[in-house]
Amino acid sequence: MALDFETGAANVAGWREIAKDLTAGAAGGIAQVLIGQPFDLVKVRLQTQGGGNAFSTARNVWVKEGPLAFYKGSLLPLLGIGACVSIQFGAFHGFRQAIESYNKDAYPGVDPTLSLTQFYLAGGAAGVVNSVVSGPVEHIRIRLQTQPHGAARIYNGPWDCTRKIIQSAGISGVYRGQAVTLLREFHGYGVWFAAYEGLVGMAMHHQQKRREELPSWQIALCGGLAGETLWLLSHPLDVIKSKMQSDGFGSDKKYSTMRHAFRQTWATGGVKGLFHGLGPALLRAMPVSAGTFATVEVVRKFLG
Repeated sequence: MALDFETGAANVAGWREIAKDLTAGAAGGIAQVLIGQPFDLVKVRLQTQGGGNAFSTARNVWVKEGPLAFYKGSLLPLLGIGACVSIQFGAFHGFRQAIESYNKDAYPGVDPTLSLTQFYLAGGAAGVVNSVVSGPVEHIRIRLQTQPHGAARIYNGPWDCTRKIIQSAGISGVYRGQAVTLLREFHGYGVWFAAYEGLVGMAMHHQQKRREELPSWQIALCGGLAGETLWLLSHPLDVIKSKMQSDGFGSDKKYSTMRHAFRQTWATGGVKGLFHGLGPALLRAMPVSAGTFATVEVVRKFLG
């Protein structure tokens, strides 16, 4: 009976931790959008328009479309990415718990803390779960970011964009580029969480401190460096995703499959073509990822 009570208490504590991660992740997602949206708009423009200079692109947006244009398509990400980051952190904690439980059973008496490979797998699995939401959210955001400005615009906001995509290609059209989204989410978030946990673990070991004793600036720095690692190692997948999600429908469609998009990008731009927009992606990654992890840790501490 005592064992059943202990198991039940452990389960409740586990679910409480997941709920904290979901709440903290939502706050981190909002911070991510507010910090990163201008950088993201420039990145997407460079990816879908065949490269160019990030500074010139940003200046053109400012002059021709105004400063608010940097937040084009930000309503849906503000809601959707808040949900996405919430899912990422909640799912990551769930998979982390499952792997820790496996380690305890498989290697009794040994520290069940995840290895970097296991952190990568937990992060990758969380990315796959998240892709169900992030695929459509990013697809709609990219179409809003890349549409013509002013009277020539195609969509009057995210809901109009969603409606027109469904009219043109059905419900499946909302999930355009989902195969490459799955690959990017698995690899990207596997790298992100593994890099972050590895760096935090190094800081804890070097200073002989517990996680909650690390100063906020160190948490932010670990998060920022993890963000740089994510984009350096997953950017080509993101380029292909952006190309497919800004592609036309019907007779205007240029890319039939992910493989076709890779082939065409390689044929026209070589290796360089797979890294268009990397500059603003890396500029964005440090503050966005630092802000996300710092916000998550602060909210988790606040929730106790």
